[in-house]
Amino acid sequence: MSASTAPSASTPPSAVSDPSAVSDPSAVSDPSAAAVAAVPASMSARAAAAVALLKESPETLDGFLRLSAIFESTTLDPHSRETVVLTVAERNQCHLCVDMHEAKKAALGPAPDPERLAAVRTFTLRVLAASGAVGDADLAAFEKAGYTRRNALEVVLGVGTYTLSTFANRLVRAA
Repeated sequence: MSASTAPSASTPPSAVSDPSAVSDPSAVSDPSAAAVAAVPASMSARAAAAVALLKESPETLDGFLRLSAIFESTTLDPHSRETVVLTVAERNQCHLCVDMHEAKKAALGPAPDPERLAAVRTFTLRVLAASGAVGDADLAAFEKAGYTRRNALEVVLGVGTYTLSTFANRLVRAA
């Protein structure tokens, strides 16, 4: 699953930047209704089916939607964010996420710097393999590719967000 655009400073992350979404799901008394209301009406039927499965735990669905919107607002460029998501989705074998995010990445057009994306992919894999405890050489290589320590922490945010999504999708057999 994916939140398609970043929230503005005045929009709660749970709004998922879709005008038809509820702007503050926490204001709705039924958590299930709040989580489902925060889902963009424009999502694909396959993604909507996954949401329907996840709404059994509105807290899980809402948590993912909020984290996803926050991740979309990071300083990582869109190609880098999609590379992080795809790296996690491929590693965790979430075919739903792979399909959705390959399409999203393709819609972005050609990557301006494929070597830079290779560096974010490698760094993401190192973060996953080391449970975040990457070595100094890995961090230096990531920075040499033009990323910052802030970006490194944003990769960790993406790993956490999409680990939640891919694990939940697999658990409910949506992936």
